Amino acid sequence: MSTRDRMLDAAAHVMRTKGLARTTTKEIAKAAGFSEAALYKHFADKTELFLAVLRERAPSDLAGLLAGLEAGRGDVRETLAGIARAAVAFYVETFPIAASIFSEPALLAAHREALKAHGAGPAMVPETLARYLAAERALGRLPAGVDPGPAADLLLGACHYQAFLGFFSDRPVDAEALVRTLWDGVGRA
Repeated sequence: MSTRDRMLDAAAHVMRTKGLARTTTKEIAKAAGFSEAALYKHFADKTELFLAVLRERAPSDLAGLLAGLEAGRGDVRETLAGIARAAVAFYVETFPIAASIFSEPALLAAHREALKAHGAGPAMVPETLARYLAAERALGRLPAGVDPGPAADLLLGACHYQAFLGFFSDRPVDAEALVRTLWDGVGRA
């Protein structure tokens, strides 16, 4: 296992256990068995580590699915169901990491600015999905009345809520039902 991989594994573990707000690069370096200086040879800052954990250590490949979206290929409904399953899994995994930053306004503001500097952030997910939906609409595979932005927000918002609810109940998530309900509404647009 490479030094970078050991650092990412340690970062994922510390962030999942303590939350992003209470995680320090010093703790991550110690958990990985390296100095903090060694950590900074591989990652510019804690935000870069956080983004790498999301991209490389989350159980779902939501980013990969979104990056691979190609209008006109495959069944749109099945594609959306796959995205919904991946989104729920991603949100379940990342809630424990990210939730703590919301309790500290200064940290949240700093994190928001750091995400901008890295060209990342949660808004990129619905924007990517909306571009795909717009392209499918342009190909006539979605009704002309479909507004891609709100459609993406509705699906991903439902996935986010289902993941959140899962921390408080044992109600199973049915990603296909989410897509079916959205699809039936979209089909009438």
